[in-house]
Amino acid sequence: MRSIFPTRLATAAIVLSGALALSGCQVLTPGSGDGPQTGAESAPPGVVGEVPADLSGFYTQEVDWELCEETFACATVEVPLDYGNPARDSIDIALIRSDATGDAQGSVLVNPGGPGGSGVNIVRDALTYVTSDRLRVAYDVVGFDPRGVGASSAVDCQTDEEREADRLEYLEPGISDAEALERLTVEAEEFAAQCAERTGELLGFVDTDSAARDLDILRAAVGDEQLNFLGFSYGTSLGAAYAELFPTNTGRLVLDGAVDLSLTNEEITLGQARAFETALGTYVADCQRTSDCPLPAGLDEGVAVIQDLFRSVEDSPMTAADGRLVTINTFFSGFILPLYDNNNWPLLTSAIDEALQGDPSVMLQLADLAAERDPDGSYATNASDAFIAINCLDYPMVSDPAQLAADADRLTEASPTFGPYLAYGGVTCNAWEYAPVLEPAPASAPDAAPMVVIGTTGDPATPYEWSLALADQLETAVHVTWDGEGHTAYGRADSCIGDLVDSYFIDGTVPEDGVRCD
Repeated sequence: MRSIFPTRLATAAIVLSGALALSGCQVLTPGSGDGPQTGAESAPPGVVGEVPADLSGFYTQEVDWELCEETFACATVEVPLDYGNPARDSIDIALIRSDATGDAQGSVLVNPGGPGGSGVNIVRDALTYVTSDRLRVAYDVVGFDPRGVGASSAVDCQTDEEREADRLEYLEPGISDAEALERLTVEAEEFAAQCAERTGELLGFVDTDSAARDLDILRAAVGDEQLNFLGFSYGTSLGAAYAELFPTNTGRLVLDGAVDLSLTNEEITLGQARAFETALGTYVADCQRTSDCPLPAGLDEGVAVIQDLFRSVEDSPMTAADGRLVTINTFFSGFILPLYDNNNWPLLTSAIDEALQGDPSVMLQLADLAAERDPDGSYATNASDAFIAINCLDYPMVSDPAQLAADADRLTEASPTFGPYLAYGGVTCNAWEYAPVLEPAPASAPDAAPMVVIGTTGDPATPYEWSLALADQLETAVHVTWDGEGHTAYGRADSCIGDLVDSYFIDGTVPEDGVRCD
């Protein structure tokens, strides 16, 4: 089964920070240790304004924080399964908190993207990658797994073995378009049926608007009257949705690596295809300036070698040193991952060099990082399942075979290297048991507090022009540019971006609209 490649900040961060194991939690009563102050004496809920009577119990629930990983606090918050009928059932949202090292001004809630990325994991494993020392002095940093994700009430579609088998799937060379579409359709129907059976009714309620409504309950749960939010990639969609639904509850929102909410699923995929092709050219040019680059001189010549390598793996899957088969699906996801952060380009160079010599082992390791696969063959998260489930509710998908084929041609034209592997992603959602509940539309939140939208000029996953579009749609937003390569800026860029974001969060200083950092 194929799907559009997920954009997860967490996978890029794992390359830099490594994966850490989460130990069990223990209940901590106030004053029982040097860890976070937790337990029933935590701050009162930040209930503001009029809360509908059928939601009051969710807004006023008592949150029991427990010590976890020695320096963090963990908690679970209940939210309605269905906001149209809150009494129907409730689901759980998992949180993790890193307490401010100084006098806390409140909390900043963090979403790492996806959809399907785990905010619990990003705070636990890569806190210093996504936040600055200065921010952590002034704020509690709270990660959460949105509905359908990770440690929250989660989507469940595949066993580890089934997921591994999916990664090995590929379409044999020479198969006709009609045969390929038929095979993809059958696989999509089987996958959708598995998701529906294993997940149950939750599968119909993991849309972004429902997740944004959860955010307001989480804001109350951490005791804040206004939401302070740091959203990367898909997290910008979640933050913008919150601003539309709860404009008077917005505090300080930073939307980094923005998504243009007016785009269709097909337009998003096409934009990513173009941006990744551009990023490939930038990488190749950079590689060719080094002495250890395995690519020949000349940009076109260097890109052609990579394209030939892709076609070779597509024709004849390779075998890694550990004996595992590396098909084009796996090879593609491993290749894409280092393009998210130019600091990881040397890893890509090593992977290409070895693959050209017949050894795909480094590429396989990168693909495992992208899939969050542990060495024992288990998968650390349900990110791929959640990615599909959320997108299927958020976006109507093209189903007409002729239109799917035309879209595939456009993708290949826009991105000869990557386009063919991004096509037909919508087939999965066309077999979904639940119809989309949202439609693409420009964001609008005229009564929200000032927000900061950040765009990176060389961003392959959320192209720079999307950030300009979102900032233009959000009436109170200002736009900040980082002239850099890779996905998102805060935590990766120099002090210019960091100082602007930190001053906004800590002092309330809104950057000048249109400011650039390089």
